[in-house]
Amino acid sequence: MDLYLKGKTALVTGASKGIGRAIAIALAAEGVKVFATGRNLNSLNNLANEIIANGGPAPVFFAQDLLAPDAPSNIATAALSAMGHVDILINNAGQSQPVSPAGSEEPWNKSMTLDFERPRQLTEALIPYFIARKQGVILNLTSTYELRSLNVSAVAKAALAVWSKQLSSELGKYGIRVNCLQPGLIDTDNIRPYFPGNERQKFAESEIPLQDFGEVQDMADMAVFLVSPRAKYITGTVSIVDGGGRRSPF
Repeated sequence: MDLYLKGKTALVTGASKGIGRAIAIALAAEGVKVFATGRNLNSLNNLANEIIANGGPAPVFFAQDLLAPDAPSNIATAALSAMGHVDILINNAGQSQPVSPAGSEEPWNKSMTLDFERPRQLTEALIPYFIARKQGVILNLTSTYELRSLNVSAVAKAALAVWSKQLSSELGKYGIRVNCLQPGLIDTDNIRPYFPGNERQKFAESEIPLQDFGEVQDMADMAVFLVSPRAKYITGTVSIVDGGGRRSPF
């Protein structure tokens, strides 16, 4: 199926590894010119080499710590300078941040900044350009809300989902779509340490109807569809990729 993405441009944060990397590769495979940003310059360079080796358009990569106060403006300026315009924004960067019920403010401040404030600020930096062109797609990666322990990232991502819904209502009249993509247990470096030995298999067989964890490609496939013109009547939604599993082990 042609997703009508060839020739589009996309900005992907957290693109150096995991889900963000898979999304960047999948977009490039559809002919999208990707502006990939993350903290690790070597990983971004390897990503660019892989995309080119696979025959995709040469991406632009930009190393930036998203926690830096000027990160949103730096990224937006660099992306617009390098590509002329941005058709698609994918706010993927984030990091799990477990906390105790009564603890330090530092992890709350850090994680709320990374997982909510920076995606909001980067989006707001690009919104005037989307409005001027009467088009644009924003996809925000969120988190499960059903954790059994406190995690600041999940709280921040819940805020991101609510903000995204409200933003979709504000921007729809300009032809701009805003959606969220929520992962379940996806096989990434962040998840593997929690399931040593055969714990992954045991948990999946008892708690996930499809009997295994998802792969980053499963997330990438849904992300690419949601930002494509094939999804032109989808906005204000949260799509879930979790194999039917709803109970979190954390």
